[in-house]
Amino acid sequence: MAEKPRILVIEREASHGEAILDKLADSVDVVSVRSISKALSLLRDGRFEGVYVDASQLAAARWVGMIIQAEEILDAIADGVAVVDPDLRIIWANPEFLSFTADPDRVVGSRFYQALVEADILGPEPCPFTTAVASRAPSNTVVKIRNNRYLRVTVTPVFDSKHVLTHLIALTREITDETQQQLKVNAIAQAGDELADLTPDELSQMGVEERTDLLKYNIARHMKDLMGLDFIEIRLLDRTNGRLIPLLTEGMTPLAAMRELSASKQGQGVTGLVAATGQSYLCPDTTKDPYYLEGAENARSSLTVPLIYHGTVIGTLNVESPQPDSFDERDRQFLEIYGRNVASALNTLELLQAEKASTANASIQAISREVALPLDDVITDAVTVLDRYAGHDEDVIARLRHLLYRAREIRGIIQKVGSTLAPTPSTSRLPPAPAARLAGARLLVVDADEAIRRSAHQLLGMQGAVVETARDAREAVALARQEAYSAALADIRLPDMDGYAIFKRLREVQPDTPVILMTGFGYDPTHSIVKARQEGLQTVLYKPFRSDRLMEAVEQALHIQAPRAEDAAPPKPAAEAPAAPTDGAPSPG
Repeated sequence: MAEKPRILVIEREASHGEAILDKLADSVDVVSVRSISKALSLLRDGRFEGVYVDASQLAAARWVGMIIQAEEILDAIADGVAVVDPDLRIIWANPEFLSFTADPDRVVGSRFYQALVEADILGPEPCPFTTAVASRAPSNTVVKIRNNRYLRVTVTPVFDSKHVLTHLIALTREITDETQQQLKVNAIAQAGDELADLTPDELSQMGVEERTDLLKYNIARHMKDLMGLDFIEIRLLDRTNGRLIPLLTEGMTPLAAMRELSASKQGQGVTGLVAATGQSYLCPDTTKDPYYLEGAENARSSLTVPLIYHGTVIGTLNVESPQPDSFDERDRQFLEIYGRNVASALNTLELLQAEKASTANASIQAISREVALPLDDVITDAVTVLDRYAGHDEDVIARLRHLLYRAREIRGIIQKVGSTLAPTPSTSRLPPAPAARLAGARLLVVDADEAIRRSAHQLLGMQGAVVETARDAREAVALARQEAYSAALADIRLPDMDGYAIFKRLREVQPDTPVILMTGFGYDPTHSIVKARQEGLQTVLYKPFRSDRLMEAVEQALHIQAPRAEDAAPPKPAAEAPAAPTDGAPSPG
């Protein structure tokens, strides 16, 4: 018995086609549907001899015809397209969409996310279908499927004239390449952020060298794990002389690691060129590149980027490969991003180093400030006794001189300890500390006011001078007999002498030592300054003085009157000055 011909009847309103269906039932096999989307699915999957559409549904039938005609176009486009019914079941999909599924033969009729292989919704929308229907506008999200493939799914709802949802169209585009690149960028950026991310406990337990070693270890690990690079070189730019100092070399030849390079566009290889221009340099074939200097043995390509912090080149990062054309523009982007993080991490380490040096310096200054006057009291008392005891017991004289030596040694020990608290690594980019303006100068300050003596220690000591103070003229003269000074500063109102008298006494004891007289503004009842000027006084300092004026006065006195080193004479000894210490006792100063 022959099979009846199959007829598809689209009856969205059942009452319209009942009579016709009754007449056709005896001669044909009638398949009735109420939705256009279902009709489209049946037409694609089954064979029908005809389609019956009521006259009131002709517009919808023409729409079905257009979809069928457009199917060849949808099959050919590069994006995946799936038509989904309101229950999120797929009623049609083009070949590109089928390529994302595990079993293309079972896609139609299955739910959208079940058809995709191991689908994992990454966002931003947790369910674009629900969002699209609620907003009546397209919604999109990113879905990860098997084998680390990434899809961007854009869902657009379709409504009929009565605003009833008929189906949804899911446009699916593969974005695996760009997503993996962005994930790599994010991983590199995160790795860079972690370079100098140390906890307070770690900071307190690690020295400068240990922090630098940790930074180098992390850089090498990131280069290998994230970018698969084994040949790495980082150099830091010394701003004082333009030299590029090696910080990290992995896989480079000994000759390359020890090579001296400077920031220059000519004759300094790719590294020098990048440091001088601040521009990255991609070398696809080292055998044909005029700038390339051998780094890794048998390297055939290289990529070098500048390390830039706040717009300033602070160094270079170079990677190499044994294969030609190993690097492209994406690698340049990755390395530049990582290079910015390396530069930031290096700057953080230098700030920590500078903070440690500053803290150590402040601590040493505080200690020096507190012990300065007590040490001065010990020194002046010992000198006074020594000055009066001359010609007596030589053992007592030796012990006094030893006491002076030790008291003066304490200051040097404090400064020496301070210099070891914050050593500066050779790779530091921190500018060197400015030279102390009074380095090597020995200054004597004579004033009854303790505040003046304390300020002199602090202000002049900060500039490298060795300062000793006396409370009156008698102590000052005794000190001058035992120690040579580069300059002396004396108040004109001392308890035991006026300004002119102390000026003359100090010049008698040390003729070549310049003397600065200090006075309050306009106060000189004995005309000390006028009389001293007649005998060679060059510099007067008015109190209360500012630090800059104090420095100017001292520098002026040293420049005008200080003798040359080869012409400097020892201080004029008093007639009763004792002989040099005996019995192995160290000499003072």
